[in-house]
Amino acid sequence: MVRIRLRRMGAKKKPFYRIVVAHKESPRDGRFIEIVGTYDPRTQPETVELKADRVAHWLSNGAQPSDSVGRMLRKANLLDENGKAVPVAGEAA
Repeated sequence: MVRIRLRRMGAKKKPFYRIVVAHKESPRDGRFIEIVGTYDPRTQPETVELKADRVAHWLSNGAQPSDSVGRMLRKANLLDENGKAVPVAGEAA
């Protein structure tokens, strides 16, 4: 199974995260398939940058977001309240 999840980066006590597509069995900071965004919790407000077209591609191919990434995708209107992918404008149907 493929998951969309966070990968911790940055120095000690100064984290930022990459949003990656990875196999479920790989370690948190281990191998991944693709980087699809970043998340910085230390800024005010928190900064989330996403490649919406790539996230939509992976969701349409069955990737499951983690709980924290799912919340970010709902805020970015890429997931609905039920966890279903919302089509992105410009995406071939």
